Amino acid sequence: MMTAAPTAVMAQLPPPPAAAGDSAEDAKLKKLFYDSDEAQLKRNPISGIFRGDLRYADHLGDYLTEEFTAASIKANAADLAGLAAIDRSKLTLVDQLAYDVFKNRSEIEKRGYAPELRKIDEALPIDHFFGFQTFYPEFSSGTGAAPFKTLVDYENNLKRNAEYAVLMDRAIAHFRTGMKDGIVHPTLVVRNMIGQFDNLLKEAVEESTFYGPVKKFPEAITPADQARLRAAYAKQIRDVIYPAHQRMRDFLANTYLPVARDTVGLSALPGGAALYNYKIESNTTLPLKAEDVHQLGLSEVKRILAEMETQKEKAGFKGSLPEFFTYLRTEKRFQPTSAAQLHDLYDAIEKRIYQRIPEQFSLLPKTTLEVRPVPAFKEKTDAGGSYQGGTPDGSRPGVFFYNTYDLPSRYTWGAETLFLHEGVPGHHFQISLAQENAALPAFMRFGGDTAYVEGWALYAETLWQDLGMETDPYQRMGGLDDEMLRAMRLVVDTGIHAKGWTRDQSIAYMLANSPMSRTDATAEVERYIAIPGQALAYKIGQLTISRLKAKAKAALGDRFDPRAFHAQILDTGSLPMPVLEKKIDSWIAASKTATKSGA
Repeated sequence: MMTAAPTAVMAQLPPPPAAAGDSAEDAKLKKLFYDSDEAQLKRNPISGIFRGDLRYADHLGDYLTEEFTAASIKANAADLAGLAAIDRSKLTLVDQLAYDVFKNRSEIEKRGYAPELRKIDEALPIDHFFGFQTFYPEFSSGTGAAPFKTLVDYENNLKRNAEYAVLMDRAIAHFRTGMKDGIVHPTLVVRNMIGQFDNLLKEAVEESTFYGPVKKFPEAITPADQARLRAAYAKQIRDVIYPAHQRMRDFLANTYLPVARDTVGLSALPGGAALYNYKIESNTTLPLKAEDVHQLGLSEVKRILAEMETQKEKAGFKGSLPEFFTYLRTEKRFQPTSAAQLHDLYDAIEKRIYQRIPEQFSLLPKTTLEVRPVPAFKEKTDAGGSYQGGTPDGSRPGVFFYNTYDLPSRYTWGAETLFLHEGVPGHHFQISLAQENAALPAFMRFGGDTAYVEGWALYAETLWQDLGMETDPYQRMGGLDDEMLRAMRLVVDTGIHAKGWTRDQSIAYMLANSPMSRTDATAEVERYIAIPGQALAYKIGQLTISRLKAKAKAALGDRFDPRAFHAQILDTGSLPMPVLEKKIDSWIAASKTATKSGA
């Protein structure tokens, strides 16, 4: 059940208050964090809206402009210069941690601004997974993150919509520059984007996702304003948004598709190998080599296959493991027959998990969670499940999205592990707890390192036994299937972008080593092609957290408390892997000292 959204423009977040023991250097650091966040919000108004900060909500942002890039580079340099002027040794332990996070992120960001890397990124401004067209329609639909409680909210959305249409034309200009430099998307990415724009354009104006806000109004909007807004939204959709979508769709189909490339790997582009190396580090927060990641993936796949053999035997299946995969894909009892059935299934899973949560967690979020289907316009290319965070004040809930496209392929044996990852205690706990912690600087409350954010969610899946999930071999196969997916990502992502693997070769590998459907395998592979390196973060992050847990158990023995360990992982927001490891090592040492003192 959704809670009420804020009815007035929120003021800026105040700086975190001084803590006991703060020095002058701590005060300087907190001012640096605050000033940096304020500047970031002005450059990226939409991030403020997601946080419930509506001060700049009449703008979408000057994305895809030279001015925006120059301002981002200048801000990054200012952040690093400000950090260098602070004596870390004079900071409190908490602020030393924040210093390390800020430095790690800022240094990695700086490397991404290298001209040879930006040239490729800027030539590929949108794709079918992270393009503006993949999130903005739902964002502004009346059920997304943008609020519609006041007349100002409705007027601001009209202004943002106009800027969104301009973004489409800017993206076309970037694509044209890339064409001149021989930097273009793979054909399949272009076809997927064309399909997305076709889906958006086929909606009648008054059935459009963008028309959603004026189908229902709050009582505060007068009948006269309602009539005016309905007319304004319909005119803007018809005369501004749809023409922009049509221009993009026609450009992609008639001009860009004929020159799109047959190769799918990033290393096939000029300078692509260097960009892929950077994307490995920026997503994992570790300086890993593609070949080492590939070999790690192969070893994880081998281990998980052995566990799958065990579950096959527990299920009493007499055939081979590939035959068991086929059985799981084709057996009717595992195929949902309606979207409502899936919704009820996830509701029931959530209730069962919460019965066991107190055994593993002492730190719980206040933000509620809502379960919704993926919007129809993007369901074909979207993941099987996803999460959208709520607001820090709880006025908008977090949302677990489940995909109903090709409904028979949404196998029920994968439901428990998916909810553990996307919902509770995965993304919903981690993102909500970080946002709700007002003592943290904003970049730690709202920012995220992919390896931590996705690593935590995958680690949450490993708690299946502790939380009473996956009690039959089929649901356990679902858990192993999801773990296998993240292991295969290490193999396939590096295979595609560093070793010349093809799309079909990658799909065949995933089908051979898991019971996932061809629909899911295809969507996954095409995702890795569109956003290189991102998929590596899950397994790298999970393995790091699991290794730290094993280290803590070995060091603390019977004194190890999973609730305390999970609080340590979650109570300071997202951390780069090296910083997280340092924090847990310090906690282990302090816990051992406390144990000795207590004895």
